[in-house]
Amino acid sequence: MPRTSSLRRPPRLSTALLTGALLLGGLMTAPAAADVPATAAATTAVRVNQVGYLPDGPKRATVVTTATQSLTWQLRNASGTVIASGSTVPRGADTPSGQSVHVADFSSHRVAGSGYVLAVDGSSSAPFDVRADLYDSLRSDSMAFFHHQRSGIAIDASLVGSAYARPAGHLGVAPNKGDISVPCQATVCDYTQDVRGGWYDAGDHGKYVVNGGISTWLVVNSFERAKRAGKDAALGDSTLRVPERGNGTPDVLDEARWELDFLMRMQVPEGKPYAGMAFHKIHDAAWTGMPTHPEQDAQPRELHRPSTAATLNLAAAAAQCARVFRPYDAAYADRCLSAARRAWSAAQANPAVYAPESDSTGGGAYGDTRVTDEFYWAAAELYAATGENAYRDAVTSSSWHTSADAFSPYGFGWADTAALGRLVLATVPNGLPASDVARVRASVTAAADGYLSRMAAQGYAVPVPADGYFWGSNGEVANDAVVMAVAGELTGDGRYRAGALETMDYLLGRNALGLSYVTGYGETSSQNQHHRFWAHQLDASLPRPPAGSLAGGPNSGLQDPVAQEKLTGCAPAACYIDHIDSYSTNEVAVNWNAPLAWLAAYAAERTSTGEQPTAACAVTYKVDSAWSTGFTATVTVRNTGPTAVDGWQLAWSYPGGQRVTSAWNATVTQSGTAVSARNADWNRTIAPGATTSFGVQGTYSGTNPSPTAFTLNGSACA
Repeated sequence: MPRTSSLRRPPRLSTALLTGALLLGGLMTAPAAADVPATAAATTAVRVNQVGYLPDGPKRATVVTTATQSLTWQLRNASGTVIASGSTVPRGADTPSGQSVHVADFSSHRVAGSGYVLAVDGSSSAPFDVRADLYDSLRSDSMAFFHHQRSGIAIDASLVGSAYARPAGHLGVAPNKGDISVPCQATVCDYTQDVRGGWYDAGDHGKYVVNGGISTWLVVNSFERAKRAGKDAALGDSTLRVPERGNGTPDVLDEARWELDFLMRMQVPEGKPYAGMAFHKIHDAAWTGMPTHPEQDAQPRELHRPSTAATLNLAAAAAQCARVFRPYDAAYADRCLSAARRAWSAAQANPAVYAPESDSTGGGAYGDTRVTDEFYWAAAELYAATGENAYRDAVTSSSWHTSADAFSPYGFGWADTAALGRLVLATVPNGLPASDVARVRASVTAAADGYLSRMAAQGYAVPVPADGYFWGSNGEVANDAVVMAVAGELTGDGRYRAGALETMDYLLGRNALGLSYVTGYGETSSQNQHHRFWAHQLDASLPRPPAGSLAGGPNSGLQDPVAQEKLTGCAPAACYIDHIDSYSTNEVAVNWNAPLAWLAAYAAERTSTGEQPTAACAVTYKVDSAWSTGFTATVTVRNTGPTAVDGWQLAWSYPGGQRVTSAWNATVTQSGTAVSARNADWNRTIAPGATTSFGVQGTYSGTNPSPTAFTLNGSACA
């Protein structure tokens, strides 16, 4: 029986392990097992976001090649016509992937369409779309993951489809022992607790307050950020497939409430030892086999000793609840605030009660012996919720309030939560001095700048360092995107939005394996994440994970037998295999899908320039004369839009390989088949309805076909 693990804290890679992986060089492809789909390996050297790109967003691809000089890229539409072209930028050796790569940037193409393909040096990418509604379905599917993971409620076919429907798990219906009256482990307590509900944490049936706290916080924060931006309608009531739809409360908050109720049930009752603290976790006494339906789990369930870390997760998530839920359910907000206050007081009285690392039978340990960051996060949320001096003093007296390490190079995570405190204080109005708020906000943008710098230095534009490919690295990538998005909100600087969107490119196929890590998204996507019910690879009667489920991702620690057998010698960014038994690379977890859902909701928002641009120009290309090896032509551009064009660049590709040798009335350059013409000073302005013309002279061999597609300042012309 394979053991799963819910270990989430990033184990830092040893220098020897990292160096050994890099010395091997190149992408290590795992040998194909009989039950591993052939799609597990990349099929093209041209790596793109296989879902697509937003019209107004960055559009970059990575090309695996040993070429040392630039290569020509061509963007082709669904009919195969070249509509844009340019030159790649050689990047050479990319340390995390062990590959030699180029980068192709086609961001100037802003015209919506489907079935685009990027071709470079004889290789073509997977097909992809360019459209403003690109992420609408992922926004809902990534959030639906949490409904699928619910414990203690039947998952109804009318909401999820017959393949994913199942009876309620762990409600005491045989063979379940149930979560309605759960005893503690021996010596922990002498009573039972009703801890039904909540989300199954990952691929097992455990429920963990530490991981549940940060996951709930991210889900609620996604709504909170959208509301600040005036974009919360897309996350409102009746926007998700949940049983509570239509109740007047935003569906995202309904989903979070399912977990919040569980978190508060995990609080030790008044009159008991450690009253107000939170039990660390509840799960089976031993690991369950694969596969096992939740309702068929016959294992006894146990509560594990309270911990300070779990208690502070409860305090932070419940305090956030008190703020965000108040407009929709004031009584529930009061209940959350009461639980948060009790948890805070209990944590202050018991500041060093740690979950033992050895407590890993039947569930992950989630051990964390540094909880000063959790104190800071919880204090920030309680201060934001109440404005009370005691919580403000806890914020300002914390070493994390001025520490340069609140945003680590590895991002935030379940064991590293100081950054969450900073994000709260940077975005929620509070009574801190203006200089304090400015410094906190500057720390957010500084962290985002660090992620952007790392992305710029890597061939796959990943915000994590070369030794950051540990358990759940994809969650780390998505968490970094959250920070960049908030930096963009604080500053209005478009670089941060572009960086956040490019992390989505990585998750959806622009990576060392050319694989989308999100089930159901992309031409080649993960299909066999480690899960006890979504276990089609083990039992054909069971479903694969539902669309929108994020795999943990590359983990150079190789902490499961399948990874150790199939991936030895892999470069860090390639240490992944789409096999259900590779739990250290291919499990799912709520704390990875939470930032994915956050990011998908953010990416799905329409910006002021996010819709498909309309054609505001018309171009005629007229060959004036031609001879055996050469030609002259006049290009005329008409402004068909309602406003003047002030400065222009016209681009096209020659279908016959023609070469421009000279030009007049414009500055013309050429790279491969791609041609670009820029205005002269005297004709930079084209009034509405007016035209401007320029001429070119060139050479050809064979035929001299005229170009048929032109873009003006990145927009297609008629």
